[in-house]
Amino acid sequence: MFTEGNIITLIHFFKNGATAKHKYFLVLKNVGDHTILASLPSSVVHLPGFADKIHGCIDMPDSCISCYVFQQKIPVTKCGWYFDLDTFLYGNWLDDYDVRALQETYRIEGIEYEIIGQLTDAELENVRKCFRNSSVVKRRYKKLLA
Repeated sequence: MFTEGNIITLIHFFKNGATAKHKYFLVLKNVGDHTILASLPSSVVHLPGFADKIHGCIDMPDSCISCYVFQQKIPVTKCGWYFDLDTFLYGNWLDDYDVRALQETYRIEGIEYEIIGQLTDAELENVRKCFRNSSVVKRRYKKLLA
């Protein structure tokens, strides 16, 4: 389930007291046996209006923005799956998660979670490179992505 590059839909995901909702979850790196580094893709745009929302890395150090864009309907997984809407990974939203806690919460595939597919090797490397070179990603996460 938590293979690097996997895009997973978590049913009723919540974080920091937010309302539970279906949420995409992208595994960027396995860290040891029990921790993963992941990003929560979002269709909400948090970029300035003048920023070109092209597929790939957007790095604007002066604005403290580091973002990777998946443009809608461009296949990003090995099985050809794509996001229906422009979708954004924000460098300042990377976080590490305890695999055991996730496995306790999301046990039944098809009901509590769904594995969408695995990013292509090139796409995963582009995401990692974007965040490794970012000025807003935490230093410890950059090291993990190196």
